[in-house]
Amino acid sequence: MRLSDLKKQQRAIIRQVYHETDTETTDQIALRLIHLGFVAGESVEVITRGIFGGEPILVKIAGSRFALRHNEAKRIEIQA
Repeated sequence: MRLSDLKKQQRAIIRQVYHETDTETTDQIALRLIHLGFVAGESVEVITRGIFGGEPILVKIAGSRFALRHNEAKRIEIQA
């Protein structure tokens, strides 16, 4: 299951962040998510979603809140 699949006010545990790369580039989005604290074992909660298409997704992790785009949230695998 992906973080983008969680509904409003649901919680889950992060399993991993997927890197979408080829052999020559680094996935900057995945690295940014990891640096922000989206790491395996961390608890995450969807606070709310935007009214137009569900974007952005407001999430809470380690006492901080972040607004993620759908393509960022779908890179985060979770365990509900």
